[in-house]
Parts: sequence; structure tokens; C-alpha cells
Amino acid sequence: MGDLFSRYADYIYQAFLSVIATDSNGAEIDRDSAIREVLAQMRRVSAGDNTVMFVGNGGSAGIAGHMAIDFTKNGGVRAATFNDVSSVTCIGNDLGYENIFSKQIEMHARPGDVLVAISSSGKSQNILNAAKVALEKESFLVTCSGMYTNNPLRRLGDINFFVEANEYGFVETAHQAVLHSILDIYLGWPEKSPRASTY
Repeated sequence: MGDLFSRYADYIYQAFLSVIATDSNGAEIDRDSAIREVLAQMRRVSAGDNTVMFVGNGGSAGIAGHMAIDFTKNGGVRAATFNDVSSVTCIGNDLGYENIFSKQIEMHARPGDVLVAISSSGKSQNILNAAKVALEKESFLVTCSGMYTNNPLRRLGDINFFVEANEYGFVETAHQAVLHSILDIYLGWPEKSPRASTY
């Protein structure tokens, strides 16, 4: 069987390298250009009074929470997520689970905000509804999806990152890496990292 850990690590590496970036017209763009555009939006938010919002279900909710606190604490970017259990259960109970994020975005979003919508399948209705409301509110939309090339989420964003992998764990790991790469570059990598020159 060989070295399972190395094989697994290589598979994750290949999933990360499989990321395809597209623009709002569905046209493929190079990943560096996509990251630079998202970086520009993060800098704009940091310089003003807008907010970066993150939404996701399950493992993607964990990514959303992780990135919201990292962008806030480490990056100085006003960021939030909408995974509070009281809010989710209240809105889910009263208005339907498909509206748990879209209703909160409807109440909080302002023109110029950024929404990062994360869904491994790109088919979760509550994430799709959140994305649509964010666009109605004139937010800049970044999507992270995978698994299905024709998933509806990857057709909605101003910038879309799609992972060509069929397993949730690999898609989620690649999404985390994409979003962390944006934060790390925002924070000054590779210039501020002594080890970066060795790559």
C-alpha cells in the first residue's frame, strides 16, 4: 500500500492545486488574479466601515467561524459569521432552515459588505439563499464550492473558487487553505516569512 500518510498528503495537495477560479460571468481566471481581487475587497473593508461575512454548514461552518475570527483578530478586518445557535434555531424554527443565513444577512448587510459563502457541494439551499440576498444588498460575493462542476453556487459569485474533488474532507481542506492563503498574503506573506524564500 505504500506510505498512507504521504499518499493522503499528496491527494490533499492535488485537491488544492485543482482549484479553479471564475468571475461573475463564469469565465475562468487565473487564481492569482482571483486572490488579488479578494484581497482588494478585504483591504477596502479594512479601510472603511463595512464587514466581511462568512457562512457555511457543518464543517464549512467551522471554516466560516475560523476565518471570521482570524480576519478580525489577526487581520484587523471587521468580520462576522452567523452560526450562533440561538439565531440559527430561532430562524430555522420560525422561518425555515433554508433561511437561517439569508434572514440574518437581510437584517445586517449593507452595500459594500463582502460575503464569503462556503458549501462543499455548492447545492445547500440556505447558502444559495444567503448568496442571493447578499447580492441584492449590493455585497461583493466570494463563493467556495466543490464536487459538482455544475453546482449553482459557483455561478453566483463575483469571484468563485471551485475544488475538483469528490470527497467532503478534501474539498473542505482546500477551502480552508484557499481562505487562509488570502489572509496570510494579506498579512504580508511571503515577505514577512523567513521560510518562504526556500519555496
